[in-house]
Amino acid sequence: MSSSPEVKLRVLTLNCWGIRYMSKFCQERYEMIGDLLCEEKHDVVLLQELQHGDWFGGKSVGLIILDINGLVVNAYVTHLHAEYCRENDSYLPHRLFQSWELAQFVRHTSKSADVVILGGDLNMHPSDLGCRLLCSYTGLKDAFCEAESFEGCEGGSTLIPENCFTSKEELCQFPQGIRIDYILYKGSASCSVKCKHLQSTKGSVPGKTFPYSDHEVVTAALCVQQKERNTRTESNHSEDVNLELVNILNECRTEIKVGVHSAEQMRYSTGRMGILGLVLMFLELVIALVPFVIMETEHTFPRLSFQLLAVLAFTVLLVTGVLYVFHAIEVKVLQGTEDQMRLRVQALQEQVNQCQDSTL
Repeated sequence: MSSSPEVKLRVLTLNCWGIRYMSKFCQERYEMIGDLLCEEKHDVVLLQELQHGDWFGGKSVGLIILDINGLVVNAYVTHLHAEYCRENDSYLPHRLFQSWELAQFVRHTSKSADVVILGGDLNMHPSDLGCRLLCSYTGLKDAFCEAESFEGCEGGSTLIPENCFTSKEELCQFPQGIRIDYILYKGSASCSVKCKHLQSTKGSVPGKTFPYSDHEVVTAALCVQQKERNTRTESNHSEDVNLELVNILNECRTEIKVGVHSAEQMRYSTGRMGILGLVLMFLELVIALVPFVIMETEHTFPRLSFQLLAVLAFTVLLVTGVLYVFHAIEVKVLQGTEDQMRLRVQALQEQVNQCQDSTL
């Protein structure tokens, strides 16, 4: 047995539902969240959606590096793109892009960490492609699946029908709720990590008429044990030869290609609308030149109609210009992600072939 004492970490994650002008009772709920954090001592608190945005709204990942009893702990917080419609999930490629960027960021910045913790609203079910990509590529473990004991909603659901703020339409296919908020973790060559207990809230706060958020609070009790020097394995962050990861990446590439095609179609459509705006602007110019051509001192075209046409032409050009740039960036980002995944698959397949050759 190891003589090193266990280090206990309490981790909390919560989507605070801070959508301006849409979220209800923000001030009251934020005070309740503050009281919760004061009453229950946590080592790591990971909060999301204090402000809201999707895709170009600044969603990314936050990192803090902690020194806890001599251990280097990398704690990450994130909030990925919302699903909106599961049957026709047009934002799946965007969420896969974010999952890929997040996985690479965690992998590259946690090389010297003893413990890695990631928490947040991933907006994905446990079996979804993005979740499988994130866990397979980083080696992170799901606290719900690994916990020795659990107290909370059935299946660990964090969007539940008992929550008065939760959209009932979103849960019509999932009467028991869905689990989209996670605490993920992993140890290292020098430390092992176990999840002793996982807990989630169940709707309204005791003594209150409403809950902390439309999402449930998730809290994990982790135990970190330093390994004996003679039991440590050599730390190796090289790419694992993992055929499952190859298959996951190929699935992701297929979905992202669909997203690229959709974004290209939208860019093409906005381009055609832009041409219409140019035609209107040209028509405006022609109308403005008519009095000079026929040597009249006043416009034969009604002034109000002339001004309305000018406003319409300018508006069409402005809107289509912004949308064209938006979709052009979207195509570039998604295509770049697919290229990165393709190169990673090639590298993994080369490693698989080398391993197979070495065993012959």
